[in-house]
Amino acid sequence: MHDEQLLRYSRHIMLPEIDIAGQTRLLDATALIIGLGGLGSPAALYLAAAGVGKLILTDDDDVELSNLQRQIAHTLSRIGTNKAASAAAQIGEISPDTQVEVIAARLDGAALEAAVQRADIVLDCTDNFDSRYLINDVCWRVGKPLVSGAAIRLEGQISVFDPNDGASPCYRCLYAEGSDAALNCAENGVAAPLVGIIGTCQALEAMKYLAGIGSSLIGTILYFDGKYMEWRRLTLKPRDGCSTCGDQRQNA
Repeated sequence: MHDEQLLRYSRHIMLPEIDIAGQTRLLDATALIIGLGGLGSPAALYLAAAGVGKLILTDDDDVELSNLQRQIAHTLSRIGTNKAASAAAQIGEISPDTQVEVIAARLDGAALEAAVQRADIVLDCTDNFDSRYLINDVCWRVGKPLVSGAAIRLEGQISVFDPNDGASPCYRCLYAEGSDAALNCAENGVAAPLVGIIGTCQALEAMKYLAGIGSSLIGTILYFDGKYMEWRRLTLKPRDGCSTCGDQRQNA
């Protein structure tokens, strides 16, 4: 690290859990953030500020006025701009040394797998079950840890799934089937700070993993009730017969 980086990340370096070694790991890491809306906005900004060396940002949506209530990476002047590009512009104002790759498309198939392969960790900040299942399956297939978050109304959840950990469940162990109707912010609403809480927790879990500190939420799911400011911590185990991770465990 050069002198400017030592000053920029001095508050991290002061922490014995991170120190120079952990900060160096962050600077050498690549994170893939899928979805730059309510969850992806704080996740991307905090990972950039924390010193993650490269961020791959992907989203096929453009910024709209209704997004500004909660999606803090975007501004009035960038309405109509692709969300990944808008977030990259904001990151440039915070951490110009962070390398940002913008993918202004909805990734699937070989393109998604290629992006996941290039990352050290993946953050699922999408808002529908189809995308979450797809991301989970690809991460499991190529062996990349996944930080999954969700938020709706006044409730949120977060967990970490890691195919490299023999005891880790996957997202399909949590939800074998899902209904996107229950996760539609446009129809159900969502409190602005709630997505910040969950997205920031996703950033922290990713940072801990990359820096090699603390214990992760592998095998645990946290549920947050914003109405009563309550967290519930539940154990999550691999589900017998899971179509994603069950076969892999059998073949291991």
